Amino acid sequence: MDIDTNSRTPEDDGQMDTDDSITNDDITESMGKLIIDESRSSSFKNKPVIIFLVGMEGSGKTTFLRQMVCYTQASNISSYVINLDPAVMNLPFGANIDIRDTIQYKDVMKQCDIRANGAILTSFNLFATKFDQVISAIQNRADQLDYVLVDTPGQIDMFTLSASGTMITEAFASNFPTVITYVADTPCLQVPTTFMNNMLYAGSILNKAQLPLVLAFNKTDVAQHQFAFQWMTDIGVFHAALASDNIYTPNLTQNLSLFLEEFSENLRAVGVSAVSGAGMVEFFEAINTSANEYLKIYRSDLDQGRIERPWLVVERCKEYMYKLRKEMEKTKKETVALSTSLKDREANSMVMTVKECVEGDDKFFGRYSDDEGFTERDGDGEEDDEAVASFCT
Repeated sequence: MDIDTNSRTPEDDGQMDTDDSITNDDITESMGKLIIDESRSSSFKNKPVIIFLVGMEGSGKTTFLRQMVCYTQASNISSYVINLDPAVMNLPFGANIDIRDTIQYKDVMKQCDIRANGAILTSFNLFATKFDQVISAIQNRADQLDYVLVDTPGQIDMFTLSASGTMITEAFASNFPTVITYVADTPCLQVPTTFMNNMLYAGSILNKAQLPLVLAFNKTDVAQHQFAFQWMTDIGVFHAALASDNIYTPNLTQNLSLFLEEFSENLRAVGVSAVSGAGMVEFFEAINTSANEYLKIYRSDLDQGRIERPWLVVERCKEYMYKLRKEMEKTKKETVALSTSLKDREANSMVMTVKECVEGDDKFFGRYSDDEGFTERDGDGEEDDEAVASFCT
């Protein structure tokens, strides 16, 4: 898929001409800025720590991130929030960088004649081509930040299995200490097969990303998480739970569970509550330990493959976007606006006060209403000028 990002002056209506399109070389140049080779390795910084939140739908990722924002503010810890979910209607926290300021996935869905999941993935891929701007924004504030909190799409595979998700992960990992947090729904994990499925998914993420991973057993205010710790570390206890549960394929689950003990040695697990805030101290301790582990182990591993691996990711993303472009040309759809300059908000322009954190989830920093549609809520109330690129011609 070819998209035009050539430097041009927007027309009066805020749209660029639709005749031109971005070349693959333009996409390569933009994404190439994300890659750190030996000549640029000095740009790596030991802070801030990047925390990716991933997990199944309904596990409480976004609510947990809200609790993380509240905790960092109450503890005078400097954090920076990035929202990578183009389909979320309301955020219970202020985002410094929001994918929805760049792409409105409903327009992509309508004008490109694709369904919701396809529109989310397309929006995510388009945003990834501009991710060098996100890296630059973080680098400019690196000395003032302790953590960068990244919320990912609710559809977990959109981030963990896509080429753009891999590219974004490696872009951060090439520049900053990076940790992945897998948020699990503790009440649902009480079913042995569901627990096993989540552990397999977390293991696949760990294997694919090759980054430190922290397991966050969420919703401990509803169900305690100690059983999960026992199942992870004692195979006999887990097999006993399987024996007491009437499942269709007990032998398969038992065989799969053999990896649990070794798997648990390569990660850290904590119990947390996105509602009450329980476990936040232990969670950030696990994050800090994992960040130190990244600097000692994972950083050197990434250095060995950095010259080759990211370019393979770029090529996969280019190939996907090229195919998508061809499909869009067949439908002869209209233009969809894509902002080529991210609205990087000041770190304190939309943050929540401690009082608002305590008051509960009704104090949302929502951006969407039935009457107004998507609206922007910058700290000073002024909208940034946009350069708009066109696709779906």
